[in-house]
Parts: sequence; C-alpha cells; structure tokens
Amino acid sequence: MASTATADAVTTPRARPVRQKRRHGGLTPWLFALPALAVYIWFLVYPAFNSLYFSLTDWDGLSPTYNIVGLDNYKAMVNDDVVIQAAINNVIWTVVTIAVPVVLGLALAVTLNGRVRGKPILRMIFYTPGVLPLVAVASIWGWLYNPDYGAVNEFLRLIGLDSLAQPWLGQNSTALAAVMVPAIWLRTGFPMLLYLAALQGISQDQYEAATMDGATRSQQFWHITMPNLKPAHYIVLALSLIDSFKVFDLIYATTYGGPGTATQVMGTWMYFNVFQYYQAGYGTAIAVVITIVAIAVSIPYVRSQTKEHQS
Repeated sequence: MASTATADAVTTPRARPVRQKRRHGGLTPWLFALPALAVYIWFLVYPAFNSLYFSLTDWDGLSPTYNIVGLDNYKAMVNDDVVIQAAINNVIWTVVTIAVPVVLGLALAVTLNGRVRGKPILRMIFYTPGVLPLVAVASIWGWLYNPDYGAVNEFLRLIGLDSLAQPWLGQNSTALAAVMVPAIWLRTGFPMLLYLAALQGISQDQYEAATMDGATRSQQFWHITMPNLKPAHYIVLALSLIDSFKVFDLIYATTYGGPGTATQVMGTWMYFNVFQYYQAGYGTAIAVVITIVAIAVSIPYVRSQTKEHQS
C-alpha cells in the first residue's frame, strides 16, 4: 500500500498555476482623464498651435482677413533694434535676478537652519514679498524711487549724499538696475524656502562625523551641504530661469518699458506690438520665440528629474 501511494505521488503531475492576464483597464482610465485632457487641449494645446499659425501671418489683431507671410516676421526680428535691445535686457535681467536671489536665498536658508530665535517670524518676513501683488509692488517701489519725495533720495540727502540723488526710473543708465532691485526683493523668499526644506532633510550624522574628523564649517558646507542640495539646485535654477526670461508685469507696471527702450524686454515688446501697434502677427512671433526658449531651458531640468526617478 505504501509503495502504491508513493508511486501515485510520483506519477501524479502538479497542477499548473492559472495565469491571469493583466488587465490594463481598457478605456476606463481614459474616461477619467478625458475632462482634464479636454481642458488641457482647449486652453493650452489649441492656443499654442493657433499662435504658431498667426505668427506666420500679417494679421493686425482686428481684421477678419490676413495674409500668410511665412517666416517674414521671424526674419524681421533679426533686424529689429528693439528686439535686440530687449533680448540683451532679458539676458541681463535673467543673470542678475537668478544669481542674486539664489545666493541670498541659500545664505538665509543656511542661517535659518541653525540656532536662530524667531525662525517662523523671519521666514514670514523674507517670504512675504513673494506673495504680494506685482502691481502693488510696482506702486511701492515707484514711490520709493520718486526723485522729489521718494524715500531713497530722501535717505541719500539725509546722510549727506545729495549728489547721488537722481531719477532712478527716469534715466537710461539706472532704470534697468532700479527695476531689478524689487525683483530681487520679490524672488529671494522662494529659493530660501526650497533650500531650507532641503537642508532639513540632510542627516546630522554627516556633520557630526565630519566634525569628529576635524572638518571646518566651510569644508562641511562645500563637501556635505552643497552636494546634498543638488536636487534643490535643479528646481530653483530651472523655475527661476523660466520665470526670469518671461518677465513682463513688474517692468510694465513700473517703467512701461522706458525710458525709451532702456527696460524693454521681450515680453513687453510683444505686448506693445499686439495690443498697441496692431501687429499681432509680429507680436505673436515674439511670443513663440519666448515660449521656445522657455521650453529649451526647462529640458535639462526635466531630464535630470527623469533620471533621478528612474535610478
């Protein structure tokens, strides 16, 4: 009997596990995504392609008729002195309003990450300018820069530097720099918060081990803090770069692109062509160039984030 049972156990084949086919949900996920996808296509994709189309025309923005001019608008940009000046101002604006707020934000984050009293209040003070309406900011700084009774010139006169009192927003030599000051004031709080969050995620064990090995605070900063802040650097630099290149509202509300073309940037020149000079085709071409540049500078950030998630 025992041998028969053993033989049956040997000869009886094992039951194969039933393979279940993976179900990907069919159309169900697309039905859930359809409302958001429709909004995305209608309010983003369609206007983008529509703008690209009108950039190839001589449309004035009002007439029902227009002509297809091909790449003439883009060729005209190369010979447009205002576009060249606006592009130069954009580069200067981008470099200054990224470098200074990032350095200041990192310094403030490192300071607030240490033993400082009143951290919540200080964070609120440094971040509050970033949430103020830009029109209000333009009004505040326009009053501060007023050549007759503004606080800046009054302070210079008070300390005996009357010769430095000048119309900061009214002359070509100082207008762009004067507008960049409130931009730096506005944008310092954002990188400060991102860096502060990243600093709080760094293990203190690394600093304790470095201290035991005799590393100075400077060495700890460059060899521990900065490498651990690499993801935060990508986010801060990418978002700041895009935001700086498409600047419009602060300059428009403060100087209106003047005096002359001293503070003209691509965004304001696009606005003037579309809504004041009735050259919608040309203005749309400028908008397309701004969009292409913004997408191009965001590609390294997207690629770095993709590699990080894959690893």
